[in-house]
Amino acid sequence: MQGAILQLNVSDDPVANLDQTLGMLRKAIVDGAQFVLTPEVTNCISTSRKHQQQVLQFEDEDITLTALRTEARAAGIWLLIGSLGLKTTDADQRFANRSFMIAPDGEIVAKYDKIHMFDVQISETETWRESEGYRPGTQAVLVDTEFAKVGLSICYDVRFSHLYRALANAGAQILTVPAAFSPVTGAAHWHALLRARAIESGCFVIAPAQTGTHASASNKTRDTYGHSLVIDPWGEVLLDAGTASGVYKFNLDMEKGMAARQRVPSLVNARDFSGP
Repeated sequence: MQGAILQLNVSDDPVANLDQTLGMLRKAIVDGAQFVLTPEVTNCISTSRKHQQQVLQFEDEDITLTALRTEARAAGIWLLIGSLGLKTTDADQRFANRSFMIAPDGEIVAKYDKIHMFDVQISETETWRESEGYRPGTQAVLVDTEFAKVGLSICYDVRFSHLYRALANAGAQILTVPAAFSPVTGAAHWHALLRARAIESGCFVIAPAQTGTHASASNKTRDTYGHSLVIDPWGEVLLDAGTASGVYKFNLDMEKGMAARQRVPSLVNARDFSGP
């Protein structure tokens, strides 16, 4: 299966970001990709909740979702929109961080709201409280496509192995981890965590990422780690996109995934236990 990752460097302007994403998506389509994936918060990166309230939209109105569905339908491809920041009707006005799987007819066949919120203190000068602006999801999601069963996740989810184990036990063959990872935690943990998720689940892992310094007209800029990855079920890195934005092609041999599971059948060998 031929695929492509769009490694993006978006700003806090959804209109400008859509132009960038559409240009890369069209290049991926011309290059023959049958499955294209974008990173977390494809539509907007901003550290200002006030600015997000001004520029983010409800799902039914979102310009990025509408345009990318149209492109997928015109090209007849599968498209994972890694996530979009979206307004909700919640009383506290928190947003949703929502991933979408788009079928070749342009229809939304699955949605996933990020379950685990990035509430951390990395250092004395870097603290994140994602739950202050985004509400967490509660439902794991598995998508049945024509090429594989795909388990959905987003960014900080990668630290919670039980989610991926559940997806693999439900039949997932590919796990997607779109992200906007911190440079500090990215350098320390990104490769190790994603390789571990692939090895322990016997799944391919595809992780499209945001990269670089993200321009902001309203507030301080933000940096992300890049290094979009594709990893096979044996833990081998098939693609590392480095830090440049662009279109990165890959090929998946789904039979290789089955062979890895047969060599080390950890899903089958797992046992229930009590304690501690």
